[in-house]
Amino acid sequence: MRLDGKKAIVTGAASGFGEGIAKRFAAEGAKVMVADINAEAAGKVAQAIGGAAQEVDVADGSSVQAMVDTALAAFGQIDILVNNAGITHLPQPMEEVTEEEFDRVLAVNAKSVYLTARSLVPHLKAQKSGVILNIASTAGVSPRPRLNWYNASKGWMITATRAMAVELAPDGIRVNALNPVAGETPLLKSFMGEDTPEIRAKFLSTIPLGRFSTPEDLANAALYLCSDEASMITGVTMEVDGGRCI
Repeated sequence: MRLDGKKAIVTGAASGFGEGIAKRFAAEGAKVMVADINAEAAGKVAQAIGGAAQEVDVADGSSVQAMVDTALAAFGQIDILVNNAGITHLPQPMEEVTEEEFDRVLAVNAKSVYLTARSLVPHLKAQKSGVILNIASTAGVSPRPRLNWYNASKGWMITATRAMAVELAPDGIRVNALNPVAGETPLLKSFMGEDTPEIRAKFLSTIPLGRFSTPEDLANAALYLCSDEASMITGVTMEVDGGRCI
């Protein structure tokens, strides 16, 4: 019960890494808002863990504000925010990514961190405590070709994490990030372009431990960084990548 009594929002929590994090947080005693653009799937996860479901478009300011307002009304306070929702463009030469694709990737992966901070940080400052965890990527540390603008969006998130940590530390707010390698999530096929045994083998050959990351891997790391055990840790961007970035 390492999060006993804590109240958390996890975005993109209807599937993949976000679902794994939401389930682990609930198992450790937290009340969790399962926030996702897929309201039906969010409802199923929330029901399974005894949490609350909220439909949200993390790239839309009014939708994010409604999410935070609803969580505060339901929980009374928010202790933890996990910015997990993210998307990518398909692997292709950088100049062939459309402007629409570029805008959407930056809106979901980068602008969302600004929007959730704008809506939630005043509350965290008022209570002089809180944890924000951004789910970035090894793509922001060691970029892969043909995913240029996705790489850049995750590099932005890593820099934002460090900047937020420095600014918010005097208010008792910690900000960290996790950098997962590609995992068994709905985004995996998008990263690879197509899912074949040959492409999987090529992808896995770049990961020293020889496997993809799992929602459980990310949930374990997220649990530590969001718990009081990590009370002296802020501004850290932790690779959960089986050694890929070495």
